[in-house]
Amino acid sequence: MATILLVTLMVFVGQLVRVQVVAGPALAEEAQAARISSITVLGARGQITDATGVVLASSVPQYDISVNQLLIPAYKGSEADGVPPGAAGVAELLAPLLDLDVAELGGALVGTRQYKYIAKGVEPRIARQIAQMRLSGVNVEQVSARVYPNGSLAGDIIGFTNSRGVGLQGLESSLNAELTGTPGTEVYERGGTGQAIPGGYRSGERAVDGRSVRLTIRADIQWKAEDAIAQAVEASGASGGQIVVMSRTGEILALADDDTVDPNAPGAGAAGALSSAVSDVFEPGSTGKVVTMAAALETGVVTPTTQFQVADTLTIGSQVFKDAHPHDVLRLTTTGILATSSNTGTVQVGQRMSAQTQYEYLRRFGFGSKTGIEMPGESAGILHDVARWDGRTRYNVLFGQGLAGTAVQAASVYATIANGGVRVPPRIIAGWIEPDGTWTPTPRPESFQVVSEQTANQVRTMLESVIDDGTGGAAAVPGYRIAGKTGTSQDLATGGVSASFIGFAPADDPQVIVAVVLHNPKTSIYGGVVAAPVFSDVTAYSLTALHAVPSGVPATLFPTSW
Repeated sequence: MATILLVTLMVFVGQLVRVQVVAGPALAEEAQAARISSITVLGARGQITDATGVVLASSVPQYDISVNQLLIPAYKGSEADGVPPGAAGVAELLAPLLDLDVAELGGALVGTRQYKYIAKGVEPRIARQIAQMRLSGVNVEQVSARVYPNGSLAGDIIGFTNSRGVGLQGLESSLNAELTGTPGTEVYERGGTGQAIPGGYRSGERAVDGRSVRLTIRADIQWKAEDAIAQAVEASGASGGQIVVMSRTGEILALADDDTVDPNAPGAGAAGALSSAVSDVFEPGSTGKVVTMAAALETGVVTPTTQFQVADTLTIGSQVFKDAHPHDVLRLTTTGILATSSNTGTVQVGQRMSAQTQYEYLRRFGFGSKTGIEMPGESAGILHDVARWDGRTRYNVLFGQGLAGTAVQAASVYATIANGGVRVPPRIIAGWIEPDGTWTPTPRPESFQVVSEQTANQVRTMLESVIDDGTGGAAAVPGYRIAGKTGTSQDLATGGVSASFIGFAPADDPQVIVAVVLHNPKTSIYGGVVAAPVFSDVTAYSLTALHAVPSGVPATLFPTSW
């Protein structure tokens, strides 16, 4: 008997030695591995803000809960808590956390689908509790919900993402790679009920947030521009319209369409959620006469006071050109031709230059090529090579017909004049903010001298006469000198008419360039009637928002007649 007991004791001791000494480390490692959980942690998508830091787009971490219905029956329940096995038990555990009916959730868990959502947009605290339960067949997936706190404001600029946080339209799409974060992992040791063990094993790889982008636009000026163009379209019966507000050095302060999409719920508007100010083209019409005048002054074929006799009709070979209204022969200076927006007078000015010269200056001012603004869907506009110009195009381009551009291109022409003849391509991205807070401004685009400062200043003064003694009186802003030009032209997208006003203020120290375009207005086709008042409203607001100092010295204008 004693021998049997001794042998039994030796067996137990040997087994204990094997478990604790020989196999112990391996068994402990195996047990720990069974307790290890790993979850994916997404890097947050970067924010989009305006120039002052107002958040236009940001991400909120959320979680989706899905199930594999084939694995749900594997849940064995919990005798200690009285939780039944299978779908009933899983539903009993999850329903209170997800604020769902137990019976309805239980029914949703039964079936043969290997992937079925039972809840979306779950807050992190609840998702973590569910993940720690380690329920068979229940998956917790981190997603990033994109939110746009200002609704439709700048919607056609910002664009939107899909449900997985991938940019689909606008800057969200074109900047997707920079905004997207890099996912990481979180590995931890769990207890019997799924909770993280305090002091237990922890490791993982940190997620890296995406870069945040700061735009040049001002949310307040953007709001004003959107509100103004929407009201103008309604009041004039127009089919649409755009407003561009920019600085003379190319920073876009507002890019407004009359009907913007709400990125929070793009719906049917998703397909058209591109800014028409960079994608749609129209003939500049009389606003394009500024290029003719700048080219003529720069090449020395005229001065602001060169004298012309201007009839309402001009015939060159088989081509006949007319002014908008019949009039007797007028004795106008070059300035007077621009102020009264005379087509026949502009042709007389342009006749003193070659077609090649006019073409080269149109190209230098930016027509026929993309501006390079960091927006998807930009159009280069239309400017045919001079070799393709026929006998009428040679003269049509002098008063803004026979070519086409976007609202941004048109505004950029006037920014060049306001900037002393130096063209700075428009831009809408001010810079980037790294996840650690480091600020990196974007390099300024390369600028170049289109016309001399003297020519630009002369054109600027001539444009003031458009307001003081011409077709743009309704564009005036009390306290500030205004330079600008009215326009009526063909809308190539609809075959109708576009009415516009483009100008800048203060004329003596330009702070803002504003372009207003209305397509197919019904109350009037003239930019001086329907677009100039909108320019005045938006310009006045923008000058106040930017704390621009009122003009102190009255303009000394060139004579318009002789």
